[in-house]
Amino acid sequence: MFKKGIALLTIDYDNLKNRTVFFMLLSISIFIRFPFFFRDYIDRDESTFILMGQSWVNGHLPYTELWDLKPPITFLYFASIIYAFGKSFFAIRFFGTLTVAISAFFTYKIGSKISSKKIGIWSAIACISLQSMFGSLQGVMSEHICMLFFMPALYLIISYQKFYIYFFSGLLMGLAVMTKLNMAYALLFIGLYILFSFFKKKEFKTGIVNAIAYGTGIILMILVTIFPYYLQENIDLWWNSIVKAPLAYSSARRYSIIKLLPFYLCIAGFFVYAWKKKSLSFKCSSIQILLIAILGIIFSFAISGRINGHYLVQLHPILIILVSIVFSKIVLLQKVNYKPYVILVLLLLPMEAYLEYVAIIRHKLEKGTFYNGEGISVPNYIRENNIETKNILFLEYHIGYWKLGMNPPTKAATHPSNICRSELYPFYDNPRGTSLEELQFILNELQPKTIVTRNGRSIFDKKMIDENDYINSYLLEHYQVIENVEKAEIYQRLE
Repeated sequence: MFKKGIALLTIDYDNLKNRTVFFMLLSISIFIRFPFFFRDYIDRDESTFILMGQSWVNGHLPYTELWDLKPPITFLYFASIIYAFGKSFFAIRFFGTLTVAISAFFTYKIGSKISSKKIGIWSAIACISLQSMFGSLQGVMSEHICMLFFMPALYLIISYQKFYIYFFSGLLMGLAVMTKLNMAYALLFIGLYILFSFFKKKEFKTGIVNAIAYGTGIILMILVTIFPYYLQENIDLWWNSIVKAPLAYSSARRYSIIKLLPFYLCIAGFFVYAWKKKSLSFKCSSIQILLIAILGIIFSFAISGRINGHYLVQLHPILIILVSIVFSKIVLLQKVNYKPYVILVLLLLPMEAYLEYVAIIRHKLEKGTFYNGEGISVPNYIRENNIETKNILFLEYHIGYWKLGMNPPTKAATHPSNICRSELYPFYDNPRGTSLEELQFILNELQPKTIVTRNGRSIFDKKMIDENDYINSYLLEHYQVIENVEKAEIYQRLE
């Protein structure tokens, strides 16, 4: 890493070729993310996406057999990998790494176009870091997939002004919004900007043609996702799952505006500083497009009323370009010999990766395999001990369904926390009306012989008091712990 740090600081940026840059970014992505290729699950959402993808591979459209709160392109991404490579954590994480490298590469391309290759390179490296470290970002999140489509589309809009380019960028934007629905605001704002920018130059016909081409691409891609449901005469399921359910979820689970305020103050403070110091040329159309995209994304956060850490993956690849430009123009930094500090940061940033490298090597020496985690060890234990799997319920480590070749007992249990999201039940025709009714149905009617939980952790969110009280008392009365496998508790139903 030290040698790489020195090389990055002495590189001849102007003579860099695209393939060299992409290979460098892919190498950095692999170095940071590689040790996580062997972990069973990194985020519950990723595990759910895998289950949904496997269901599609098995011949079931999303939302028909299993259900989750994401548009279908997210599940198609995972289904494609599973179809091609089978049940491979390595393949899923590798393509996640490739996805991060591609979105970072287009961060580089945009940064190079509006500033310099040096700004582009460092923006791209920062993009990889922000999309790969801290929290659960070593997994493959829907935000990563979304930016795989959004960043190339943004680059095309910034770089070319041909109607067929706007159409192609619209197709990519359609894929982005069918991966993360909240991107609809960014797409809308960009479309209005395209129209306005040409009208401002009094090029009315060109503006209308380009805006229509852009919008047609988006609509066409959305229609492509509807078509399979049309063939099955089930368009209502698509509409309810992709449009109505997210709106209901946002309405039911909004944060207080006070919690969101610091984030918006930071963003506003940065742009006020850039404006006062004249660090950014706000009259530049390319920068205006980036600002419009940022505005659309943070507006979607305000509408949804919440900002989870992984949501920021949608913001980082765009915002980091402008941050890099502003930082490069701070006079004090230009006078300081910053190279030793940069090298130190480069060495320290991948600390999570270093620790994971140590963990997988230790696991290999002790267990004979790099693959690790309860999502692997629990299914292995269940198989080896011939434990009953009919209607098995994973309340944690639910990637275990995938390893066992099983499905969750009900649609609501696809993601364990969805059991407690009763506001979503009407959108996939769940016969039960409340989360307690769903739990009663699973435990009393389906009566799973085996239940898996995590030792020492509340089964559901601590705010779900009634649900936690009910399942804890039910487990105490009707189940016993037969084994602790790492941090997992395996319950078996009493006869």
